[in-house]
Amino acid sequence: MLNKFLSEKILDIENDGLKRFLKDIDCSPTSKIKIQGKELINFSSNNYLDLAGNKILEKKALCIIEKYGLSATSSRLVSGNTLIHKKLEENLALFKSKQACLVYPSGYQTNLGVISALMSYQKDACIIMDKLNHASLWDGAKLSGVRIFVYQHCDMNSLEKVLKRTRNYKFKLVVTESLFSMDGDITPMDEFVNLCQQYEAISTIDEAHSTGIFGDQGKGLANSFGVADKIDIAIGTLSKAFALQGGFVCGSKTLIDFLINKSRAFIYTTAISPFLAAMTIESLKIIKESDNARAHLYNISKILKNKLKDLGLDIGKSESQIIPIITGTIEEAEKLSSQLLKNNIYAPSIKPPTVPKDKARIRVSLTSGHSVKDIDLLINSLK
Repeated sequence: MLNKFLSEKILDIENDGLKRFLKDIDCSPTSKIKIQGKELINFSSNNYLDLAGNKILEKKALCIIEKYGLSATSSRLVSGNTLIHKKLEENLALFKSKQACLVYPSGYQTNLGVISALMSYQKDACIIMDKLNHASLWDGAKLSGVRIFVYQHCDMNSLEKVLKRTRNYKFKLVVTESLFSMDGDITPMDEFVNLCQQYEAISTIDEAHSTGIFGDQGKGLANSFGVADKIDIAIGTLSKAFALQGGFVCGSKTLIDFLINKSRAFIYTTAISPFLAAMTIESLKIIKESDNARAHLYNISKILKNKLKDLGLDIGKSESQIIPIITGTIEEAEKLSSQLLKNNIYAPSIKPPTVPKDKARIRVSLTSGHSVKDIDLLINSLK
């Protein structure tokens, strides 16, 4: 009975052209990957500073494994907390200009755990969301059970209208990404923070895709806009520019103390391994010193965007290393991805529900490991 039900659902997905498949990659997914023995240029990775294959980190990994082992073996409230976890959180808090930090096993878990914990215990509360926020932010909001209001994507006039409508709520949590993962566009952080302060709302920003790339030493877009110290809750991930695994939230000591006691996604899970915690500290050192890599990434991003515009392609409002090529239909996105694959370029199609129904696309995700030659190959293939 179960298999019959599931088979029917899968068939529906397939008929809509939305069935997803796992692709087996033969090596570490850096700027070059192998699929079925064929080497491809990888334009799908979030490995923005090319640290996934960094030789310095690889050498340090062996020593770190010997010192800290492979697993935390338990929840951090039982026996999984180590001094290296504490040191990592102190470093990340300082990096994000906050008093304290808490690390979760994944970025998704961080968003789920922070938002649901904060809002599930609030009376007369609401959450205000950017329309295109990541699924993990939406899932955290829905799990909280409080009323959700939506403002138009990156539209501060729309946000202010919602803030005016929600004046009577005692506790308002406003949530956005600083850099959006599917469109590559940016929230005007100064306006966002000013509105939150003006209407006495709690500002929450997910810097998953901007940490390491923007700001002084890669501190993120809140730093670029000069508002890092004004953001109430700063969220990030260790799986993008850090090229590791995990997520984190930074804020006041009171916020972190509350989450340690009330965030189920933190309490009831095994901690990230001490190995990963120690490796993140090493990765953070490199990120701070990666001005050349950031400059190169900015340069090739600018080159590619200009060339794509010259071809008459729709790249939306990208302001970053994430550049969509919006085809509109699923069929066109699939066709384009297949053609690029024939030219040794790996750029999977992005389909609903990840993006709106009429906004299927190829999402080109650049890293500092890409060269101008790689950009030229992509452009020639598109031609």
